[in-house]
Amino acid sequence: MNPERRLYSAVLACEAVVIGLAIPVAISVQKVDGSVAGWVGGTLAVLCLLACGVMGRPWGFAVGTVLQVLVLLTGFMAPMMFVLGVLFGALWGTAFWLGRQAEKAQAR
Repeated sequence: MNPERRLYSAVLACEAVVIGLAIPVAISVQKVDGSVAGWVGGTLAVLCLLACGVMGRPWGFAVGTVLQVLVLLTGFMAPMMFVLGVLFGALWGTAFWLGRQAEKAQAR
């Protein structure tokens, strides 16, 4: 696996953990219905972990990008998720940039 794909997988794995930890916060602090928060958050966390496994495929980056958008959209359910979505979107973009730099350096 190239360095770029490793960075993507690391971002997605960390994102899955943070989403899982955000579920009880959304329920207790932001008063989101427990079943909704559990299903949406749990599904997104599992999808992030599954996406780690497809990062080696040509379409893996697109799957990860769609997940970043979905995480951002959960901000309509729990506003704190807008902040997390922006942060992880920035990490995703940084992983993209750093991965390209690492690929160029490795090619030399």
